[in-house]
Amino acid sequence: MNESFFYLALPLAVYLLLLVFLGLRAARHNPAEEEYLLSSRSLSTPAFVATLVTTWYGGILGVGEFSFSYGISSWFVFGLPYYFFALLFALFIAPKIRRANNYSIPDMLYRTYGKPAGFLGSVFLLFMTSPAPYILMLAILIKNWLHINLLSSVLLGTFFSVIYVYKGGFRSVVQTDKLQFVLMFTGFLLLVCYAVGSSFPLSALPGRLDALHKNPAGGMSWQEIGVWFLIASWTFIDPGFHQRCAAAKTPQIARRGILISIGFWFVFDMLTLISGLYAFVLLPQAAPLMAYPELARHILPPLFQGLFFTGLLATIMSTIDSYTFLSALSFGRDLLWPFQKKLSVNQWVKYGLLVSAAVSVMLIFLVPSVIKLWYNLGTLFIPPLLLPLLAAYFPGLRQKPLFTFGIMLLSFLITAGLFIFRQISGAALAGVEPFFPGMLLSLLGYGFMFLKEKITASE
Repeated sequence: MNESFFYLALPLAVYLLLLVFLGLRAARHNPAEEEYLLSSRSLSTPAFVATLVTTWYGGILGVGEFSFSYGISSWFVFGLPYYFFALLFALFIAPKIRRANNYSIPDMLYRTYGKPAGFLGSVFLLFMTSPAPYILMLAILIKNWLHINLLSSVLLGTFFSVIYVYKGGFRSVVQTDKLQFVLMFTGFLLLVCYAVGSSFPLSALPGRLDALHKNPAGGMSWQEIGVWFLIASWTFIDPGFHQRCAAAKTPQIARRGILISIGFWFVFDMLTLISGLYAFVLLPQAAPLMAYPELARHILPPLFQGLFFTGLLATIMSTIDSYTFLSALSFGRDLLWPFQKKLSVNQWVKYGLLVSAAVSVMLIFLVPSVIKLWYNLGTLFIPPLLLPLLAAYFPGLRQKPLFTFGIMLLSFLITAGLFIFRQISGAALAGVEPFFPGMLLSLLGYGFMFLKEKITASE
């Protein structure tokens, strides 16, 4: 073993040992349902912020690919829209979630609209919460680092991401996220400091970029920008947000935690954007998806390379464990347990971890692209879920259970049909992205019913 490899591997080995140790230490013997799923609703503000910030950044290689390829537009796609929707979420929704005392999004749908809508929402969320994009990123990183095949990389990354979750549930997720929060910021601070110190000052960066990389649109059409912006409304139906708000000690912590998280997201977005732009300038021939690792190899000494790669792994794995657990929750508690209660909720969720992993592997080999997985999952499942879930928290917008189930199903079928047409034909029908007709149907349906109720009430 040469000295360089030792310095690369040492931070990784320490990280994995700490990860498993912290995750297993957090586990409780025979935990109750609320303990296993929501850590007994005891999250403090620091714990809330650490687990929310880390979970939101699992797509770090995809962010690097986008910033390397399209420049500052990555912030207008993956930054600004999410701050906007997260702010709305914090102000108007987060306290309501904590007061509702639900366990999950489908739990709210079941309670508000009954079994058909709750079951359909659970199916949608099983796919929406799939950690497939993040497992793919982790596998690509491991494959590139250890030079093993993709399947082995997928299995290895998944194993280390969920071994402690199986035992400790949400409490283990939160405890390991604290470590991963520190590592992700440390890694990118090192990368940016070395990029600025070893090449050229930050003030000179704009002058070295081409027109595309300085364009906020990044060469995208208005429809693509619109879809990406609306995909950020995923925040409203993101199970990670709902779970953490439900697990907060108080409604005030849920609101305050999101507002503080927006500040950390902005800082981290600036670090990742600057890193991607430096990679483009210094290594224009690099593979876009590997922009960050290639820049680290180019400018960091071996030990700091190891720290940076460990930070990358921590960023991704913090999302894999959370989303795997959320997907398992959708499968075990929300899909199966309401209809088959011979096993406990915790047992069903543990079986769900295996199902979630299997679904993720299937999606990875069907769509082996991080950006496409994000775009496709958002396109398919935001239109049928967004308005029914928002209406569940605002009684004045609620509709009858049968209508809600129907609009969810029709919105999904229209979106899915147009999506399949685009996949087969290679082009969107009439040039319209599938997201818009499905979302429009949902908006028109709710708008019509709302006006009908107003007219009826005035007569």
